[in-house]
Parts: sequence; C-alpha cells; structure tokens
Amino acid sequence: MRVALRPRRRISISLSIVSSSGCLVLCLCLSVFTLLLQSLWVPVEMTREEPAGRSPEEQGQRGLGFRRLALRLEALNTQVQRLSREIDATKMTRDDLSLLLQSFRQDQQGLAHLVERELKRVSHRLDQLSRHHHHHHQSQTTPPPTGPNEKCEVPIDPAYPVCAEKVEFLQARWQSDPCYTFYGVDGTTCSILTYLSQIEDFCPPPLGGNHSTPPWHQKPQSYTEKAEIRTTLSPLYEAISNNSSPAIRFIRSRVERMSERWIHAGLRMRQSSNKTVSSQMRVLLYPGALAGSVGQHFEAMVERGGPLGELVQWADLSACLTILGHNLTLSTSQQHLHSLIGAAPGRGSCPIQRPLTFDVVYTDYHGLAHLQVAMGLAFLHYQCRFRILDSFGTEPAFNLGSYARIRGYKTLWGSWGLQPLQYMTMFPHTPDNSFLGFVSEEAARAEVREEELESDTYRKDKIAVVYGKQDYMWQGKSEYVEVISEELETHATVYQPEGHTSNLPSFIRNHGLLTQEHFLQLLRRAKVFVGLGFPYEGPAPIEAIALGCIFLQPRFDPPHSPDNNDFYKGKPTTRQISSQHPYAEEFISKPHVWTVDMTNRTDVREAVKAILRTEVKPFTPREFTCEGMLERVHGYITHQNFCSKSVPTWPPESTLRAHLGPLGQSCVSVCRHSSLVCEPALFHHLNSPAAFTRLGLGCSSMVQEVNHLFPSYSPWGRRCGLQQEPLLFSCAGSDPSHRRLCPCRAHLPGQVALHPDIL
Repeated sequence: MRVALRPRRRISISLSIVSSSGCLVLCLCLSVFTLLLQSLWVPVEMTREEPAGRSPEEQGQRGLGFRRLALRLEALNTQVQRLSREIDATKMTRDDLSLLLQSFRQDQQGLAHLVERELKRVSHRLDQLSRHHHHHHQSQTTPPPTGPNEKCEVPIDPAYPVCAEKVEFLQARWQSDPCYTFYGVDGTTCSILTYLSQIEDFCPPPLGGNHSTPPWHQKPQSYTEKAEIRTTLSPLYEAISNNSSPAIRFIRSRVERMSERWIHAGLRMRQSSNKTVSSQMRVLLYPGALAGSVGQHFEAMVERGGPLGELVQWADLSACLTILGHNLTLSTSQQHLHSLIGAAPGRGSCPIQRPLTFDVVYTDYHGLAHLQVAMGLAFLHYQCRFRILDSFGTEPAFNLGSYARIRGYKTLWGSWGLQPLQYMTMFPHTPDNSFLGFVSEEAARAEVREEELESDTYRKDKIAVVYGKQDYMWQGKSEYVEVISEELETHATVYQPEGHTSNLPSFIRNHGLLTQEHFLQLLRRAKVFVGLGFPYEGPAPIEAIALGCIFLQPRFDPPHSPDNNDFYKGKPTTRQISSQHPYAEEFISKPHVWTVDMTNRTDVREAVKAILRTEVKPFTPREFTCEGMLERVHGYITHQNFCSKSVPTWPPESTLRAHLGPLGQSCVSVCRHSSLVCEPALFHHLNSPAAFTRLGLGCSSMVQEVNHLFPSYSPWGRRCGLQQEPLLFSCAGSDPSHRRLCPCRAHLPGQVALHPDIL
C-alpha cells in the first residue's frame, strides 16, 4: 500500500498525516494478523505422502512460503519507516501530532517483537509436523533392503550429470510403478544403479563392467528385402481378420470394393521404369481414435451417420501400403499396442523392453498419447518414426511446445515437437505438413473403365443431393435449400432413429442413412451435390465431382477461423476457411465447383439456373486416384527420413524457386500466387545471409531468433532475420512488418505433393 503525503494546502497537512498514519497502523495490524493465521494453517496435503515424481523445486514451495512472508513483513516495516521519516521532515508543532508519532513508533516496535515471536512459534510447529509426517511415511513404507554385501556407491561422472538425482528419486519412489520391480529394482542402491545404467541409461556402468546399450536403444535386426508391388490385398485382409468392429468392417468393405482398382493401379506403377525401389518397411497402423473410451464413442457413431472421413483415409492408406509391398500390422486396442511395442507392465514410467520392431508407425493424436504412455523414455527415442494422420493440419507455431506457450499458440492439440512434415493431412491445405489424402472411389472405378467418362453415359436427372447426414447440420438452412428445391428435386440421406419424427422440410425426400454403394448410386443420378456449410473439408465432395456432380457450397464471409468458429477453435492452425471446402474452391473451381452466398436467395437461384445450363464430365485430380496416392506414399516412404540429423535432401535444391513476399503475406499465399507450392524442406537453403544478398536485399543488421516468421526481411531499419529453431520453419504465418523469404517449387499437374523431377 502506498500513502500519498504531498501537502496541497498548509492548513490540511496535520489532518492528512493523522489520517494516513492511522490507516497504515490499522492495515499493518490486519496484515500481520492475517499472515499469522495463514502461517499457522497447515494444509491437509502437507501431512500426506507426496505424489510420485514431484520435483525438488515443487517440494521447496514450503520454504518459499516463509520467504514470501518475511519479505512482505519487511516491506510493511519499510513503509512504516518511510512514513515516519516523511512526517519528521515536516515542521509540525502540534502536541497531539507529536504524541501520535510517539505512540505509533512504540506500536511499530511492539509489532516487530510480536511477529518475531510468532514466526519462531510457527517454525517450531512446522518442524514438529514435518517430523511426524516423516515418521508416518516410514512406518507405512517398507524400507529399502540393505545388507552387509551392499557396497554400491553412486558414481560421480560428468557424462551422467543426473545420475545421483535419479538414484535419490528411485530410492524414495521405486514402488510407485510396478515396472521398476519388473526390471529388477528392489530398493537397494545396487539394483537402482543397475537399472539406471542398463535400462534407462542415466548412470555409468559399474566399475570394471561394460556399458551395454539399453535394450530399446539397440537396433533391431536389419531388414534387407526390397518392397515389390503386390497384385493382391490378401496380407491386409489377414491383418484385420480378427477384428469385427463397425469401423474395421467399414474399412474392409471399402478396400474390397476398390481392390480391383488398387491392383490395376499397382500394375501400371510396376510397368513404369523410373520407380525407385525402396526397402520393405515394417509398418504399424494404430488409429488411436478407435481405441479405449474414445474408440467406443467413435464406433457407436459409425453406424449412425458419424464422421467417416478418417476411416476412408485409414482404409486407403492400408491398401496403398499393402500394394506397395510393405508389411502391415493393424491394431485398435491399447492392450494389444503394449504387447506389440514391448511396453513394461505398470504405469508407463519405464522404457519399452526391446527395440521398436516397426520402421514406421502411422497413428493419430489419440494414438500419439497412447504411445507416449506405453513407451516411457523410449518415446522420444523413436518419435522420428511416427506419422500422424491429422485431417486439418498442425502448423509449426503450435507444434513446438515451448514456443506455443510463450507466443500464445498453446492448444489441446500440438506441442509434440515433431517435424511438421510428420503430420499427414487429408487435403493439401497446409504445406508445412505432408499431404496424405485418400482416393475418390469413383475415380478408382474410372481407372479401369475410362470409356465411361464419356458424357452421354453419365446422363443426369434433375436431382440435388444434400450433403448432411444428421439433423443438426440442417439447422438454419431451410431457405437456402428451399431455393434449390424450386429448380431441382431435392434428396437427403439423414440418419433417422426409430420412433423419431423428421425435422426436415416437407419438400425433402429423405432416404435415411445409405450404405456407401447406395449413396454412390444416388450421386450417379444427381446433377448437383449441395453443401450446407458443414461438415468442413470432407471427402464426399471429391467423390461427387468424380461422379459428374456439380458441387454447390456456401461462401464464408468473414472466413471461418479459430478466432470466430467453435469447430476450428483450439485446432493447431491459423487458416482462414473461405468456404465449406477450400480445396474444391481453389484447386478444382468452376465449372465443377460453385461457391455462393447462402444468405442471398438471388445469388443462390442464379447459380442453380447457371448450373442447370452447364454440362460437365466427371473429374478427379490425379492426387485423388489410386495411382496418384501410390506415387505420393511411395515418395514419402522412400525419401522422407526424420531420424537423420542432417538437413533434408528431398526434394533436391534444384527444385527451389526463392520468392520474397510482400508485407503481411504468408509463404502459402506467396507461392500460390505464382502457381507454385511452398516447400518447408527447402527453407534451410534460404536461412543464410547469402540468400538475402541473392534476392537483392541490403541488411543493416542480421539477427537470429526463434520466430516462425523467419527467415524474413523488415524494411524498417533493413533488418534481416534468420531462423534459430529448424522446427519453426513455417510456410504459414504472416505479419504486416515482415516480408517472408519463401521456398517455392513447382509440382506435378494434379499432384501438389510431388515435384516434376521425381518421376
């Protein structure tokens, strides 16, 4: 508390001082009394056992409380002395003021003695409680066995700086997780040192002993076989034969329907003479969203119109890897996962028992969390092998945990510190991640019978099919759909529970939830596929366009983003979503895709009439065909290596097209403006002073920082910035004061993930 003592009028000085002094005395007394009560109160938690894994910093919070108490009392005492000095400096002569000051000084001394006595008493009381807690803890915990033969001493070795700390921790906590006992820890220093040197690698080997590499550090037996294109999907059917859940049934059904197309595409790929042969990979597929309690909820939604886009992607990925000749294991059980990776029994405090037997692990965000718990320390050792199926993408600013916390990019997702290219998206909307994609089912069919692409074999009825399988997606869209129904017979495929009346408009013909085969049959008849604005960025519009439908979708103004939309809020991206399906709008566009203002009846009506006058053939970008996905995944498997410490060499430097963007634009926009794509693997070629010189920039200063906007140039002061943290090389991100240095490259027609030189 600060007390102002600036006299404005001579006549009011005495009264101001008296009033201020009285308030200060009262506040001081109340503060001391409150602090003493707080000091005497000992929380119940302090008399219980500390939770396992508590750090010394956390345990030191008790002492910190006393230091804060002393500092606060010292600050109060300083205020009293300052007030006293200021009053002495004024030339007061009134007797009552003199008596007040004398009394105040006496009260101050008395309070100081009182505080000193009370602090001693509180300290004595806490010592008693601490001794009682220690005695109580020892009486309930079996003491570490010691014997005359135990002669192990904790070594002091600069190469193992945390050895002593780890030994001390395990001496107190070796019973907190059964995995320690599993590895032979019995509380003795010798057993702890053996564990920390042979299993966790935190302590040196015993004197005279050889330091054996921990089991999870050892390399598994090398795999020298080459991946050969298969002409059968039988290995995949065998891998999923023991799982009959609704989700796996959906995956198998999709693979079986498309098997002929996959095999045909594989044969065409085998005939190409320029395919680089890759080693046969041992691959684990673990869709974490299908495991545990989350999996139960997801499974329940599969047969009620729930989200199937993820399952489409898992089905196509598994078929793709099988055709490419790799060995697959698929699991949707946490218990099965533990056995597959050799997790020690317990709570996940220990590393796995053996080297990870898989070269690549495809999972999702849920599975990533499951793997971290199961693998313990080995998680960081093997995380370079993970590939994360992430529909909407994770930008680098959200991926690096320390940066995300400091800069305000912290969300429930992200912060795993992976290479951003390890995240694999459904569409190529976030070039910082790898575009995995999926296959348009009808496009796969057309690869076999291309003659069916003739427009006269795709005669269309005057039908519109609305994209929305659940009631809530239709809320607030009645007028929009009504305008469309004026020109087209409008159909729906909304899930309808038994005994529930439909909330759909009366002019809608609802088929209920259709199987995929029947849904595709309906789309073959339809002229228009109508988007309601949700779900965002799903596979269905690509399927519809491949069947010769025109996709009509709403425009978002302002664009949807994490700042204004609940669905994207918390997702690790800053993207601005301009329509329900930005990929369809930007990469396919008219005449196959029409984007309208859903709230403008005239705009919608004119678009529908123009669509009825437009004839289109079925169309699918190459990247959504079986052959296109085989090319893409083969390129990733062959060239992406996130376990290497060297800088990326794929794509090669020869593909780099360096661009200096204008102020306020991201590299995504800069490259797209030149019909190129931003390639984050090429950023390191621009992260040097020479790159600024080649672009004709004269730098008055050159700084190196951890900043997802760098490398960049600021014209104010001609300041040039280099990236200090490679994990933050980012195609996304823009700022009005920065001109980004952007690594752009060309791409194959209809295949943005691959550069032209790859084939």
